[in-house]
Amino acid sequence: MNKNTLLLSVFSFCLFCGCGDDNDGIPEWPWTDPTEEPTPPPEEPVEANPAIVAAGWTNVNASFGSLPEYINVYKSPEQLQGKKAVAYIAVADMAKGGKFEILGDIAYCDDKSIANYGAETVNTPDQFYTTSKAPIIINGGLFFYAAKSDDSAFYVSQNLVARNGEILAVNQTYWVEDWSSDPLVMWYPTIGTFCQTEDGTCKTTWTYSTGTKHYCYSVPADNALNKDPLEVPSATFPGVAEEFKAVNAIGGAGVLLSNGEIKNTWAQELLDVAADSNQPRTAIAYSTDKKLMFFVCEGRERTEGVAGLTTGEVANVLKSLGCTEALNLDGGGSSCMLVNGKETIKPSGGEQRAVLTGVRMY
Repeated sequence: MNKNTLLLSVFSFCLFCGCGDDNDGIPEWPWTDPTEEPTPPPEEPVEANPAIVAAGWTNVNASFGSLPEYINVYKSPEQLQGKKAVAYIAVADMAKGGKFEILGDIAYCDDKSIANYGAETVNTPDQFYTTSKAPIIINGGLFFYAAKSDDSAFYVSQNLVARNGEILAVNQTYWVEDWSSDPLVMWYPTIGTFCQTEDGTCKTTWTYSTGTKHYCYSVPADNALNKDPLEVPSATFPGVAEEFKAVNAIGGAGVLLSNGEIKNTWAQELLDVAADSNQPRTAIAYSTDKKLMFFVCEGRERTEGVAGLTTGEVANVLKSLGCTEALNLDGGGSSCMLVNGKETIKPSGGEQRAVLTGVRMY
């Protein structure tokens, strides 16, 4: 056999082996079908509140587990208002289903030693979470302890509470500086309230109940303890009144924002909330794009160097985040926010304080 014949035979053998149906021992090449669409990479989640992130706040949803898609939680930058800070906000888009409601078994007590609104029990935020399972809970309004005529406990609400269209308590209607004075001198403050109206929007207002009429005003009565008391609020004082109506509402410790303007009316409301000192704070707020916001900040050096904020500084922070309506709530040792039952700030007393009311976002 000559050389050419040998080469032709080898070529024919290789061709026969390569074209047969039996592919044993021959690797399959990972060719991609050009007609198949490539799998796109997973989409990055879209930040619901980019302006808040741009202001230096960090979305921390991942630290607290699953939340409704319309609720987001943010931690503050290391400084607020030029001070070292630990603060959190929870933001709910009310246009997409976000809601709030007041927690607490509030009712009128006709015991002769009480004759006021409140409850026989108080709850820690943990206890409110156990019964409600709400994704976000903060502490609510002001209250104080009193004893019934049989010496049993009763906790009096100093603030208005409305739930599902029913007014369960009204804001405190008088203030006495010295109960031993003769004659007794009484002031009649209009106290701030954050409310959801029948159209679903939220606003702050100042309220007063005469017992037969419940009024709200666009301005507070300009009270001051170093001045003579003003007249009792009415349909025409301190301004033209409207009948107070709300789906849900909570009274508090000073209007911070109203119609986009900083108010900080704790003094006119005759509320001693250490407003000008650094303290833990809690607030509830609302923006024109229908975002509901809960705010808390830590204080009293629970974290080294974190003293807290004044109420004026809280107003500044909330306005910088786009809020137009805001109310200061009970603060100090009461300040607390839970996210899925987990604490955000450290309670200033070392543990959660039992409070009369809470507010849930869900």
